[in-house]
Amino acid sequence: MDVSKGRHCMKKVTAFLMILILYAGLAFAVEKARDSRFIAYDNGTVLDTQTNLMWALKDNGRDISQGNAQSYCKNYRGGGYSDWRMPMPDELAGLYDQNKTYETDCLIKVHLTELIHLSCAFVCAFYTNKGQYFLDFNNGGWRKDYQRTLGCRVLPVRSSK
Repeated sequence: MDVSKGRHCMKKVTAFLMILILYAGLAFAVEKARDSRFIAYDNGTVLDTQTNLMWALKDNGRDISQGNAQSYCKNYRGGGYSDWRMPMPDELAGLYDQNKTYETDCLIKVHLTELIHLSCAFVCAFYTNKGQYFLDFNNGGWRKDYQRTLGCRVLPVRSSK
């Protein structure tokens, strides 16, 4: 066998194995933690076992405008998935849990599972052309920015079905 053909064949096999390892890592997430309803995985996702929605492990980390929030979710690739979107108001409200509390990076207490990390309390929901809606995870109340000037955080979501 020609040595150069052997090297060429070995390069192809190595490339194939690297691609296989990459895709296997995306397809087989390992459970990191769980509570009564949520399962956190090592690929940066959290599964809500009641709704079958998959959430990003953490929000985007800073205030974001309404236009950029949708773009952020559309381009988000957490866990290797490409079908992320902004949450609908009822989906986001479903995360609020008065019985669970932790302090965010901005030193505000929020009420939801500790498996999802919020950096601050206001999280954007899908909005209409009539303004941006966001949920205050400190008190569970909805707020609307009629002028569309305020920023909030965004937490991408996708269907796990």
